[in-house]
Parts: sequence; structure tokens; C-alpha cells
Amino acid sequence: MSPKPLSRRKFIQTTGVAAAAVSLSPNLAYGKQAFDSKGMETVPLGKTGVKIPRMIIGTGSRFMAAPEQEGLAILEQALDQGFYYWDTAASYGNREEYSEQRLGKILKNRRREVFLATKVGERDADGAKQTIETSLKRLQTDYIDLCQIHSIVDEEDARQLGDGVYRVLKDYQSQGVIRHLGFTGHTSAKAMKLAAELYDFDTMLIALNHQKEQEDFEELPVPYAAQKGMGVLAMKVIRPRETVSGLDPKELIRYALSLKSVTAAVIGTDSLDVLKTNMALVKNFKPLSEKRMQELHVELGPFYRNQHLPWMKPEYRDGALLA
Repeated sequence: MSPKPLSRRKFIQTTGVAAAAVSLSPNLAYGKQAFDSKGMETVPLGKTGVKIPRMIIGTGSRFMAAPEQEGLAILEQALDQGFYYWDTAASYGNREEYSEQRLGKILKNRRREVFLATKVGERDADGAKQTIETSLKRLQTDYIDLCQIHSIVDEEDARQLGDGVYRVLKDYQSQGVIRHLGFTGHTSAKAMKLAAELYDFDTMLIALNHQKEQEDFEELPVPYAAQKGMGVLAMKVIRPRETVSGLDPKELIRYALSLKSVTAAVIGTDSLDVLKTNMALVKNFKPLSEKRMQELHVELGPFYRNQHLPWMKPEYRDGALLA
């Protein structure tokens, strides 16, 4: 069993963080984490200094559709096989529980083995602070490896982040409660690029396979973020199969991971069989040929042009609790 992280109060007492928060390194504050890829190849997550597997365990709507015990088994099996990067959000859940609560049941005993990412949707300072504190309780932890601003919808949204949520995240980072900062989005390529330009983020989580025809996600924000030293993470990579018949989910994952500058992909997992298939794919991954990439891009054309998919709408939040 891994040792539990220091409580926040104990952390503050022993480090004097209240007086010298800005100069304190979060990594030094909590010690070295025991990430173990079980011999699997890993890649650098941008400028963070952390190396990660190329598959991230997504715990949104697909994961929360699985019964609780199977969901817990998915997490345990993933971690035992070296997939230690888990992605969740404060809003993910089902009728019975939040995704963060489910993760917390594993994290309470294996926290230092997991690179943990969550998201905060609020833009105002008070709302963001309350959400982060709630997330920490649900996750049964005193720190978050990566906290992401959830779903930037347009350029105005990107410009206003600094007045509230971004300032709160930077404050938590200075205390060692949050180690790295990121943001997510799936509606506007220009907004994603602008957010990367305006703020000091470590990662960008972006939808690549469902852009509107006029949105150059792969051409605009992705290379910019990579050049800036950010980790570029892809999401919703298998969603095109819901619109275009005949697409192979495994090919869609390969497509995302073969894109230049993409670090890793978040894959929603709703069963142990799906987990086993995806793990084998990633462990044996080889980039697709340029010819096959071009063929897939053409095949994805009808999906790119679809204007009516629910996750393209600004108000969409993946994995939100059902009413």
C-alpha cells in the first residue's frame, strides 16, 4: 500500500507554505510519485517533466455508464498494466455518484501511483475555489497533478479566464495543491489557440476528430501549443463512428496518435474488454502511414461537416450528472 499524501494542514505546518508559497516546488512538497509504466513506452508531457503512457484513462460518460464494481476493476487493471494517467472532471457522473468519488475509492490507497487530472468548469473565483475543494474531498487526496479549465467555448471566454478561475488555479499551484495547469475545448480552434497564447498552461486537451469543417483544430492550436512546450492531448477520438458507418475505433485511435504534435489520447472506457483491446493497441502502437492518414481524413469528411452533434454545442459537458 502506498503512503497517503500529507494532509493540507500538516503540509502547511511542516513547510511554512503560508509564508513562502511561491518559492515552494510542488514536487518537492509531496515527494516523488511512483509512476510505473510496467515497461511500456512513455512520452514527455510537454514541459512538465512528467512522462506518460500514450493512452489516458477517460472517466467521463462512457466510464460512468459501467456499473461501479466494473468501473473500479477497470481502474485497478489499468493501473496494474501501467496506464497511470487518469482524467476526470468535477461535473462527470451518473445518477448515483460522481466520477471523482469513484476514483477516490482507489486513490485513497494508491494515490502516488496515479497521475491525476481533473477539470473545473466555473469561471468566477469563488465558484472555482469551491469546486476545487469539493474535488479534493471526492478524490480523497490533498493534491491534483493537473487541473484543467473545462471547455473553453470562444475567444471571449478565453480572454476572461484571467479575472477569475486562472488566478485561483495559480494560487493553488503556488501552495503545491495543484502541480500543473491546463485547459480543454471542442468548439473553437481560435479560442484554443488564444488561450494557449494568453496564459502559462502546461497542457491542452482538444477534440480532434469532430471539428466543424471551418475549424482547423489540427492545423491551428495543436502545432502552436506544441511549439510553446505544452503537452497536447486528444479527446473524443472515436466519436466519428457514431456518425460515419464503417469506421474502426482502433483506426481512429491510431489516427489521433499518429498526428504530429499529439502527445496522448484520452479514451473513455466502459468495460474490461474495451480496456484490454485499447491497452493492446497502445502497447503495440505504430504510426499510420501518410497514405492511410490521408485516406482516413477523407473518410472523416462527413463527420467534420456535421453541425448537429451535441458535443459541438458550447453548453455541452461530457459525463454530466443526469437529472
